[in-house]
Amino acid sequence: MITINSTTKLTGVFGYPVEHSLSPAMHNAAFSHLKLNYLYLPFLVHPDNLEEAVRSIVALGMEGVNITIPHKQTVIPYLDEISQEAELIEAVNTIKRVDDRLVGYNTDGKGFISSLEEELGVIPKGKSILIVGAGGVARAVAIQSALEGASKVAIANRTEEKAKNLARYIEDNIKGCSTEALSISELKDAILNADILINATPVGMISYPVKRLIETEWLNEDLIVCDLVYNPRQTQLLREAKEKGARTLEGLGMLIFQGSLAFKIWTGREAPLSIMRQTLEKRLGISQLSADQRGV
Repeated sequence: MITINSTTKLTGVFGYPVEHSLSPAMHNAAFSHLKLNYLYLPFLVHPDNLEEAVRSIVALGMEGVNITIPHKQTVIPYLDEISQEAELIEAVNTIKRVDDRLVGYNTDGKGFISSLEEELGVIPKGKSILIVGAGGVARAVAIQSALEGASKVAIANRTEEKAKNLARYIEDNIKGCSTEALSISELKDAILNADILINATPVGMISYPVKRLIETEWLNEDLIVCDLVYNPRQTQLLREAKEKGARTLEGLGMLIFQGSLAFKIWTGREAPLSIMRQTLEKRLGISQLSADQRGV
C-alpha cells in the first residue's frame, strides 16, 4: 500500500476522458513494489483548461505527468523543451519537471520497439514494416521504426491522404528509410512484401464495430504480426496469424514498456516490468469478464 505523507512525490495523467486509464494502477503498483514515495493520479483536464493544468505541474511541484488524448499535440506550446522523438512525432505523452522547466517526451514509439525486441528478439533495422492506420499511435510507431533503421515503412489507411502525408513526412525528415502510402484495398499485396505487419487501428478491440481489415489467407508463416489493441489480449488478427504459423506480438507489451520509460524519466529507476504486467493482466482480466457478461 502507498502511504501518502508530506514528502510524497506526485505524478499522474492528464486526459479527457481519463476514467478508462490503466496507468494509475500500473504505476502505483510499481511505486509500491519499489517502496518509492510516489503517487500517480488521473486528472480529468478539459481542453479549455490544458494551459492552466500544465502550469500547475510547476506550481504544485509535481514530478511530472503522462499526457493522453486529446492533449498530446496541443500540450507542446506550453513546454520549455521536447525530445527529438517528440519533436519528430509532433506529440508528447510524458512530461518531466526539471526545477521550473517542463520537458516533453514521447515514449509510445520506443515502447513498441522495446516490446518487439524484448518479447520477440526482433529489431526494426533493415526490416520492411507495414502499418495499418495513420493516427497518433501509428505515427509514433512509424517514425520510431524509421529512426531505428527500418529499410521501408509502408502505411495503409482508410483515408489515403493521411497515409500519404505521414509517408511524405518520414521521407522528408528521416534519411535512409523509404516509404509508401497505400489504401486498405492494397493491403493483400503489401503484406506479401512485408517483414512486420502492425495493426495500429481500433479494429479488433472489444465493442468496436469493425472486426476485420485483414483476411486470414493474406497472412503467412514468415510474417511477424503485431496488434496494438490490448483488450482483448488475443485479437482475431493475432489468433489467425498464429494459425498461419506467423510470430505474433500483442499490444499489452507496448503499454507496459511505454509506461516503464515514463517511470524511469520521473524516478531515475528501472521499472519493475513483471509487476506492471501482472497488474495490467489482472485489470484486463476483470475488464474482459465484465464485457463478456454484458454481451459485448
